[in-house]
Amino acid sequence: MYISNGILFNHESPRRGADFVTSKICREAVRIKYELADKLDLGNVDARRDWGHSKDYVRAMWMILQQKDADDFICATGITHSVRDVVRYVFKRLGLDENRFLRIDPDLLRPADHPSPRGDSSKLRRDTGWEPEYTFETLLDEMIDHWLAEMAPAA
Repeated sequence: MYISNGILFNHESPRRGADFVTSKICREAVRIKYELADKLDLGNVDARRDWGHSKDYVRAMWMILQQKDADDFICATGITHSVRDVVRYVFKRLGLDENRFLRIDPDLLRPADHPSPRGDSSKLRRDTGWEPEYTFETLLDEMIDHWLAEMAPAA
């Protein structure tokens, strides 16, 4: 049997559920921009993740399945960003002052958070030639644009 394993680090897109932090930040920042909300409540903004775009990871899965021999692969960007980095980028892109709208809610803090998960996709890159096409910024731009279009006031 041909069985390969892909260990995929955090992969995001505009389709990501609104209860995930990247989507929550983008959605709520757009709601603030459109004056539909006045605060963004978050927990640990110093938590770091290795975020990539789902489209890149789906392409990686396909490339894994094209290999002659089955194997295990890690799919990740190898770059970590904090939740605060997400907030800063999204708020700056929307022309909003993060200090005015961000509120740290102790009830949203997780009891245990891995310090800085970063994936090593060197084997995937070496064996398949895979490279991510999306950057952290282009991923967030796509998510922001989704929510801007989704919530645009009627003309």
